[in-house]
Amino acid sequence: MKLRCQNEFFRRTQLTHFHMYSLPTGVKFFQRGWLSSNNVLIHDSDIAVLVDTGYWTHAVQTHALIRSEIGEQNLTAIYNTHLHSDHCGGNAHLQTCYPDVLTLIPPGHALYVDSWDLQTLTYNPTGQHCPRFSKTGLLNAGDTFKAANLIWQVHSAPGHDPHSVVIFNSLHGILISADALWENGFGVVFPEIEGISAFDEVESTIQVIESLSPRLVLPGHGAPFTGVESAIARARSRLNQFRNSPDQHATYAAKVLLKFKLLEIQKSTLSDFLQWADDVTYLKLLHTNYSNGVSLEPWLHELCMSLEKSGACTIDDGFIHNLN
Repeated sequence: MKLRCQNEFFRRTQLTHFHMYSLPTGVKFFQRGWLSSNNVLIHDSDIAVLVDTGYWTHAVQTHALIRSEIGEQNLTAIYNTHLHSDHCGGNAHLQTCYPDVLTLIPPGHALYVDSWDLQTLTYNPTGQHCPRFSKTGLLNAGDTFKAANLIWQVHSAPGHDPHSVVIFNSLHGILISADALWENGFGVVFPEIEGISAFDEVESTIQVIESLSPRLVLPGHGAPFTGVESAIARARSRLNQFRNSPDQHATYAAKVLLKFKLLEIQKSTLSDFLQWADDVTYLKLLHTNYSNGVSLEPWLHELCMSLEKSGACTIDDGFIHNLN
């Protein structure tokens, strides 16, 4: 059953890749589920670059997708747009598969990768896991690289993560946006969870993207999209909602953390799931600042019920099950 499910995942990923959109030769987009970030493979006969590597539980699948495109060719480099676990969780496995692969990360957390500081890298506060990997270089704003006979430029994109970057090819107007812009919004603004104002940074990143005038966006989650002006308008509307009602962002962030864990484990007793949530630093921070006096367990239970109401899970007979 497990092998059949993995084969079905691989088949659906390939169908998405081949039929939904057109990309230049050598640029391949792998749309993943929401547990893993999407991957962009940019390659020719001399170089193969992978932008983001997904979550660690899908690392074998990530490698299979790479092999489906480049065969026995070596992966030259991994470029991480940022270091959230769903974007770099496959790094360690791919470094084992390709011992000479270069791994470039944004500079902000470089020292913490070297020391493997699980707190600063947010793996402990989110209740998520990321196998330890090493870096070999930095992905700085303003850097350019050539792959698939195309020039790509790195741009700073703080907000969702203070050290995040996006990658742009001006010739075809292709933006690899990570979690800075989705078709219907953007990723959780993680600094806000820690009480660090970052909504202004989200707006500055939207302005950068707007100035680039991309024609096609390859997001970190969800399908590729055009109609970028409309997506930007939706992102600004969502940002304004969060500015006006920070509690809406807090609820959104808490649900994302809970849903991410459900995507990973698929099924748990509700009591065990709530016990896990009770130990997650970011959930406790959100509870402290936005629960309006409701104690932690009832607050978490209410969030789970809200996820069930939205169709993200089911709760029955003392178990919580992931849906979708």
